[in-house]
Amino acid sequence: MSALTVSDLSITFSGARKAFTAVRGASFDVASGETFGLIGPSGCGKTTVLRAIAGLNVQWQGGISVFGEPLQPGKKIAGSLRDNIQMVFQDPYSSLHPRHTIARILGEPLSLRGVKDVDAQVRAALDQVGLAGATSQRYPHQLSGGQRQRVAIARVLLLRPKLLLLDEPTSALDVSVQAGILNLLNDLKAAHGMTLVLVSHDPGVVAHMCDRAAIMGGGVITQIMDRASLSKAG
Repeated sequence: MSALTVSDLSITFSGARKAFTAVRGASFDVASGETFGLIGPSGCGKTTVLRAIAGLNVQWQGGISVFGEPLQPGKKIAGSLRDNIQMVFQDPYSSLHPRHTIARILGEPLSLRGVKDVDAQVRAALDQVGLAGATSQRYPHQLSGGQRQRVAIARVLLLRPKLLLLDEPTSALDVSVQAGILNLLNDLKAAHGMTLVLVSHDPGVVAHMCDRAAIMGGGVITQIMDRASLSKAG
């Protein structure tokens, strides 16, 4: 069973003078448990595709199906599917409330869902991403970029998603930190049985992480490469 099917996806933005089509006729399948990449230069449409899958942009045409359940253009994702589709952004600082402690940032979504033992689950999630329990009492500005990205990953893990969308998750980090985050994601994927879709402009990152990848340019998917081809190209 496919975890994700994207069929003839097109996304157009309306401008002051004329409309701009950012994605044209994109189609690909992602198998359950696979890590699939979208790679290409800045502005090629790869993040736009990811945001449509995440439900952050609902103005699209074509088809998107997640674990056999079709998404509806113009409608937000709701119900259990909302928890099963989570996204980690390029800049973790922008997605973490600057005036909330890490404990509150991680625990609030659980409290809203009526989950018990929130503090214990927060500590367990921090431990899974390699952060000490004391991190929960700190604020985002007191953490390094790599630590903030680990917090962002811990937050989505608490919701136990089946599909994890990654938008350039290491591009804002120092090279010395990048490998640790990528290896963490691989370990967590194996431990939780997740499917990953990774957006990147870095061929080395895609070759390291992905089973297959779609090459994008000018809003169009030009090629889909398997692991052997990615390793050779990388």
